[in-house]
Amino acid sequence: MVRDRARGGGVRASGLAGVCAVAALSSIATAAPTRPISELAPVVTLHLGGTADWVAVVPDAIWVGSTTPNAVHAIDPRTDRVIASVPLPGNPCAGLAAGFGALWVPLCANPNVLARVDLQTHAVRLVPGVGPADREGGITTSRDAVWLVTDARSTLTRIDPATGRIRQRVRIAPGSYNPLYAGGALWVTRAGGAETTIVDADTGRIEGSVKTGPGPRFLTAGNGSVWTLNQGDGSLTRIDERTHRATRTIELGTPGRGGDIGFGGAVVLTTMSKVPISVIDAATTILRCQWVGAGGDSLGISNGSVWLTDYDRGNVSRYELAKVVDGCLAPMPK
Repeated sequence: MVRDRARGGGVRASGLAGVCAVAALSSIATAAPTRPISELAPVVTLHLGGTADWVAVVPDAIWVGSTTPNAVHAIDPRTDRVIASVPLPGNPCAGLAAGFGALWVPLCANPNVLARVDLQTHAVRLVPGVGPADREGGITTSRDAVWLVTDARSTLTRIDPATGRIRQRVRIAPGSYNPLYAGGALWVTRAGGAETTIVDADTGRIEGSVKTGPGPRFLTAGNGSVWTLNQGDGSLTRIDERTHRATRTIELGTPGRGGDIGFGGAVVLTTMSKVPISVIDAATTILRCQWVGAGGDSLGISNGSVWLTDYDRGNVSRYELAKVVDGCLAPMPK
């Protein structure tokens, strides 16, 4: 995601309810092989705008955000063609989430606002009185709601997808901006700290928090785990979804702003500027290799493909997941 933006911060809230599930993290440092990203031939590369950022996957399309123009674009994975470009009244700056027949797009505007894009008609409706707290935040959908952190105090807001009305507000640790729904809970990383808050998605009750590496921001779920990409030191933390304990932190060596993370095909993929793809085996937590070079910043995984943006060039490219993974172990060309 956008690499040149300031981050939220703050001290841990003193009123967190529930038991704090903190485990002593086992940090693994691995010297993974690196390969030039130029070795991977994309299936297709599409130019979308001045920048390309954020990827959301739905059954029949891949959605990607852009600036210049401020828009979201739908790509048909059967034809690799852009089938819709939907103009927006602001910069899509804090994630994309699909659910309830719509794409939900937090916009940085004046003021910040949440847009609902109908997946069938592509009609845009703004949700009144709701917008993202910060750039580089996130948005997620649960069984019955849309969830977004909406102010600098890190208020996690539960939004009715049918009416757009706010149903609940949950105060979490300041500096927390990125929620993910997985396993019946909301997992919210604290970029201004070193933990992830767990919220019951049915009741809104805070169940506790889990220690991670420093500056966790983007996160994904898979293989019974929640995985956080930690911007402070460029590490990856694995949290057991059932026990709410962090079991492993893997050093990737990719600190800094921006980036993204996804799960698919039994691997976790991360992306950062100059290291467009890092490949981590989800079962063993071994860093298999890193594809280095230009590009990267956000990604999505779907049906055996990786959709990777090149933020600065305004492009999105499709790669075969098998080649991304198997290429790690292939002999280096002479």
